[in-house]
Amino acid sequence: MEKKHLIGLSPEVLAEELEELKQPRYRAKQVIDWVFAKGVFEFAEMSNLPAALRASLAERFNVCLPEIVTVQGSADTTRKLLLKLVDGRFIECVLIPASPALYGQGSDRLTLCVSSQVGCAFDCKFCASGLAGFDRNLEVHEIVGQVLAARKIAGQRIDNLVFMGMGEPLANLANLTRSLEVLNAPWGLGIGARHITVSTSGLAPMIRKLAEIPMQIRLAVSLHGATDEVRSRIMPVNKRYPLEELFRALEEWRSLRKQRITFEYILIRGINEAPDQARELAARAKSLGAKVNCIPYNTVEGLDWERPSEEAQDAFREILEQAGVPATLRREKGHDIDAACGQLRLREVGDLPVGKKIS
Repeated sequence: MEKKHLIGLSPEVLAEELEELKQPRYRAKQVIDWVFAKGVFEFAEMSNLPAALRASLAERFNVCLPEIVTVQGSADTTRKLLLKLVDGRFIECVLIPASPALYGQGSDRLTLCVSSQVGCAFDCKFCASGLAGFDRNLEVHEIVGQVLAARKIAGQRIDNLVFMGMGEPLANLANLTRSLEVLNAPWGLGIGARHITVSTSGLAPMIRKLAEIPMQIRLAVSLHGATDEVRSRIMPVNKRYPLEELFRALEEWRSLRKQRITFEYILIRGINEAPDQARELAARAKSLGAKVNCIPYNTVEGLDWERPSEEAQDAFREILEQAGVPATLRREKGHDIDAACGQLRLREVGDLPVGKKIS
């Protein structure tokens, strides 16, 4: 009998499984508590369960986390984790400590950047994740497992989640949705919905579907170009869902949500950092009441682009702020640890098979 993955099962579903074993339903809550609250992943160590039940659970279920292969960085800086899945594939996630500017010195708040796919099919021209193409979607237990594995490394609670790692989260919407339920649930990891951000390259139909989920998660959009001409050069997905269609979907999202949309905007020298792009971006952001997170490009081996000078970065942000658009410039986190999505995977694993890409 093929084992089921316990991570991702709700207490109600697990209780039904236990009833088949002639066990009382309350045992499900005990098992779930061991996994999520206590961080115990071996049934043999779940000491308040009968020995016979522990043996039966081990026969029926897996509670395996991704294997931590490499950790770059240190406890007081951004740390990047290379994780190996049970089928031998590799993914990444990133632990990001709180910014003193936002939370004050000594804050122990911790954010995790989570992956949703192995590789990526969308071939964004700044991103290392897509260099080897798309392999497969991550399952619920693999998405949630990243958070549990990272919590073990961090030795503390993870306060915020951002789905900005490898892959396009909205191309894996079913597993993403079920993962969000586990991550948010009081019986799961109990991370508040307003502390969870899902980032998308701009899949307009999926944005509409995500908006139907009652959970008050936040939305970030990888924009990276304020006109179709520039954005299509950077992000092939813009040819399928150009800015007009994307912004119609975002207007629908905004009509249902109070949270401010964030535009992620990677600044690339000679491509999208000119003042006219800043002014166009300001107008688009103001139309939705959005904020902009400017991110200087992280150099990726195999890609030719470069980050602009700090003067050009500051000038871009200043145009946004003068137009009344809330804007941040994030250039201090992770530039020395293969910070671009998929970069550590390429460096450590070496040549990967080329998969499917969307052009």
